[in-house]
Amino acid sequence: METKNLTCIGCPMGCSLTVSIDGENITVAGNTCPVGANYAKKEVTNPTRVVTSSVRVNGADIARVSVKTACDIPKNKIFDCMKEISAVEMTAPVCIGDVVIENCAGTGVAVIATKNVPCAG
Repeated sequence: METKNLTCIGCPMGCSLTVSIDGENITVAGNTCPVGANYAKKEVTNPTRVVTSSVRVNGADIARVSVKTACDIPKNKIFDCMKEISAVEMTAPVCIGDVVIENCAGTGVAVIATKNVPCAG
């Protein structure tokens, strides 16, 4: 049996979790709500993350716009995702929700703008 200690990031409580893995059987202790159990099970079987970053913007008063993945992606795809994001350059105007990359790193997840950026002037 394998045991892992995690801190839950599902809510502000930050519960200390103990996850026991015995083949297909996963048990979670220390959570004060179901969010913690779900987080722990996902974290030990298929960890995912939302990626946040920024991309260059031309024709605006600011040089970059904040972006994020529309939902979580597999943790092992983060560096591939960041490589694609770092290569992107947009032209103002940019609106919240604009799709920056349709299918980032082959995950099927879009990268979207999280800020309005008007044209310069």
